[in-house]
Amino acid sequence: MPGACYQPRVGISSPRRGSTRRQPLAPFAERQGALEALGGANRITVVTGPLGDPVEAAWRFHRGTAVIEMARASGLTLVGGAAGNDAMAATTTGTGELIDQALQLGAKKIVVCLGGSATTDGGLGCVRAITAPSRLKSVQLLVACDVQTLFTDAAPVFAPQKGATPAQVDMLRGRLERLAQMYEAEYGVDVRSVPGTGAAGGLAGGLVALGGTLLPGFDLVADEVDLHDHIAAADLVITGEGYLGGVGPRRRPRIRRGGRRVSEAGEPRVHPDVEWRLHRLPAGLGGSGGQVGEQIDQDGDCLDIVKFR
Repeated sequence: MPGACYQPRVGISSPRRGSTRRQPLAPFAERQGALEALGGANRITVVTGPLGDPVEAAWRFHRGTAVIEMARASGLTLVGGAAGNDAMAATTTGTGELIDQALQLGAKKIVVCLGGSATTDGGLGCVRAITAPSRLKSVQLLVACDVQTLFTDAAPVFAPQKGATPAQVDMLRGRLERLAQMYEAEYGVDVRSVPGTGAAGGLAGGLVALGGTLLPGFDLVADEVDLHDHIAAADLVITGEGYLGGVGPRRRPRIRRGGRRVSEAGEPRVHPDVEWRLHRLPAGLGGSGGQVGEQIDQDGDCLDIVKFR
């Protein structure tokens, strides 16, 4: 879905000899899953849903860090998809209520992952639901998204997928333009000039107005779980989605050694042209393409990191 936080799934297989680590991330197709990647939900709060009905939103708060997936509070699936949505009325209020709850608990870092929204309200519902936005000045507010859509372009780019008619798209765009002017007047930030502020129907822009920092979803989660350090210490990395073959931009294998040995895979199949490379792997992995295929079959879309002894 558009305006999303991209989190590829990561898992680390266990060779016959070697140390391993498993770190799940979210499948790209789902465009959500930061909660799983960053430890899983550990609380549920009843908040205002996209169309005003109460919803139970799962989120995480641990050691001063809150992780919020906006789709849990303001997502399109909560209203039954585009057919059940009111594109003009859909609000991000529930997401703001979760941020407000995190602030009340004393959060020092708040991660908001965007994607799957029902809304094109420019984040106004969210901003208004935070009882004292000034508290965010002392908080690290990180916003994960992977689109470069500008704030006012959120209407023509995303609103039709949320049930908006052409006439409503025009009205929503005008509303976003006025809202951008309001944000600039109140917070001194021109969200119209910041790439990515159109994510999640402009929610990204509202959070930027409050001092949030937009980051690519993968980079944010990778930093939070120290993925780069694990890769640097590894002898073998198998990463990506799809089929371990020799064609396609996302299916070209890359195999290197000493923390730089990388191969893309996902499905439990190995292309014959690639299998010879797998047979050259260290004995700790069994030196067998079949064994690698079996591990991929168990893990699905994954990134395997192996440290040989």
